[in-house]
Amino acid sequence: MHITILGASGATGHQLTGQALERGHTVVAIARDPGRIALPDAPHLTKVSADVFDAESIERVIDPGTIVISGLGVTTGGVGTLDAGARSIIAARPSRIIWLGAFGTGTSGEAAGVFTRWLLRRVMGKELPDKVSADAAVLGAGGTVFHAGPLTDKLRADTWKTVALEDAPRRIFPATISRATVAAAMLDEAESCVFPGVTVIPVRG
Repeated sequence: MHITILGASGATGHQLTGQALERGHTVVAIARDPGRIALPDAPHLTKVSADVFDAESIERVIDPGTIVISGLGVTTGGVGTLDAGARSIIAARPSRIIWLGAFGTGTSGEAAGVFTRWLLRRVMGKELPDKVSADAAVLGAGGTVFHAGPLTDKLRADTWKTVALEDAPRRIFPATISRATVAAAMLDEAESCVFPGVTVIPVRG
């Protein structure tokens, strides 16, 4: 498959890019500074420069028919980055979009519970509306949005699965999950297209 990774220089983007290559896919890795993509050059890897706040630069590097998977985070550009990224990707008209969000925001707020919603409002502050807006744009375009719990840098789990919101585990606060495991679940969805147009939860085991 031809996969484009948005935010490839970040920690989650690194996992997405590396695992996509391991699976034999052709990968275009997007970052504002491609030199920060911490993977060696490889025959099926193309590193490109583009900025989500410049929609034309995004459109230039997304080939028709590609699947875009986003590991974009707000720390890469501050408030507004996620919404700008979502809208730039949608305007480029890829075949599919798989987007990373946060459990307890937007569509998963009710499943997460009152305490989690309150805590996320305190922690995210001005970043929260950006996340919600980006998710809504991707869902409106028929994309799949992954709402993960707090991310860690631990190894990929031995087993994982993706579940619908109604099947999300009920906890006071969502369980942590490694970026490597989330990346694997997102790539599974890219390959299988089980959950188009909905929000899903990646879980271990």
